[in-house]
Amino acid sequence: MPAKINLALCVGGLRDDGYHELATVFQAVSLYDDIVATPAHKGISCEVHGPEAHKIGPGNKNLAYQAAQLLAEYYWVSDGAHLRIDKRIPVAGGMAGGSADTAGALLACARLWELPVTMEELRELGSQLGADVPFALMGGCAMGLGKGEQLTPVLSRGVYHWVLAFSHREVSTAESYSRFDRTATATAGRAPELPRELMMALASGDVPRVGRSLVNDLQPIAYSLVPELKQTVRAGQGAGCLGNIVSGSGPTVAFLVENESAATDLAVALSSQGVARQVQPVTGPVPGAMIIQN
Repeated sequence: MPAKINLALCVGGLRDDGYHELATVFQAVSLYDDIVATPAHKGISCEVHGPEAHKIGPGNKNLAYQAAQLLAEYYWVSDGAHLRIDKRIPVAGGMAGGSADTAGALLACARLWELPVTMEELRELGSQLGADVPFALMGGCAMGLGKGEQLTPVLSRGVYHWVLAFSHREVSTAESYSRFDRTATATAGRAPELPRELMMALASGDVPRVGRSLVNDLQPIAYSLVPELKQTVRAGQGAGCLGNIVSGSGPTVAFLVENESAATDLAVALSSQGVARQVQPVTGPVPGAMIIQN
């Protein structure tokens, strides 16, 4: 299941369901969590491995567990399942790691239980657990409206090379949106619109133009919550990136570069300056959650 970067995140007013009206462009990138689902005699269980496994809630606090439980209830499944998650996407990093795990659990359990379910049905179920889950299943590059779950594939030419800078700190999505609502930039009643320049740049495969067109209405909030992100951004800009953006609610910063060699150079520069907990070159767009073995 891939992580995502929001190339654009335009935030509108608060909806009756507690979500915000959004217009966003997702790109799935080559940073993955893996889930293995194996048969169990009864019930759902889940174990998480990886450097940040301790940050994932146990049992029914885990979104992957909840996804498997929801799928079992919806399709009247009596069999159990054990889920093993190998986690690489940062927790609370603005890259939809929890949504990726939710998507992976839905897909893996649907295959394990041999359910007659379509991807569209899985996306509808997934949207009950998180606004980003439908895109984690779809992957590629897509426009998201509503709370982000109304997806339309976006014409995107070429391969995009990114360097991700992971922060030492985390950002709560709920806190980020709450602060957004309290600032002068809150936009109650406004229908958010995607930047035309970005859409044209993606369609033409003009990578430098994409870099100049990245936008995130939550970026000032991320800076206020994690002030050191400004230093990270300055370091990347000084090292020659084509553009940068805080992904989602943050605090992961994504730097766009021209090619693989430039990504390696930027990763070395950021690492040497110590402005991030970890740096990771990735590419996009990549496919969404998929079964890699039976």
